[in-house]
Amino acid sequence: MTSTEVRNNDDQHQAGEVEGSVVELAKCECCELTEECTVEYMARVKASHNGRWICGLCAEAVKDEIFRSEKHITIEEALDRHTNFQYSFSPSPNPTIHLILAVRRLMRRKFKSSTTDREATVSTLTD
Repeated sequence: MTSTEVRNNDDQHQAGEVEGSVVELAKCECCELTEECTVEYMARVKASHNGRWICGLCAEAVKDEIFRSEKHITIEEALDRHTNFQYSFSPSPNPTIHLILAVRRLMRRKFKSSTTDREATVSTLTD
């Protein structure tokens, strides 16, 4: 989930440390965005989100999910809703399937528009 990044700022700082703080790369469990964060910050985020690391954008979306909910929901429920929403709109990991679905949508739109045009032409001719 996280990996320590080696930094070479100058000779005074050791690898992986910036001004006394260890910096790591963290991958968001919702959107898979990778951020560079201090260990202390990661601990605070995980503590406030039931042990899950999420990026700042997803954290705001979770807050919004709680705010918009008609009934009181927990952070865990809001995280699950946001994660499900995120996965429902993410493209297929297989680019071939993604291309096939895109062509399918394009063909359906084209077919619907040509059918509508044909019906409009027929109705004006019969009037």
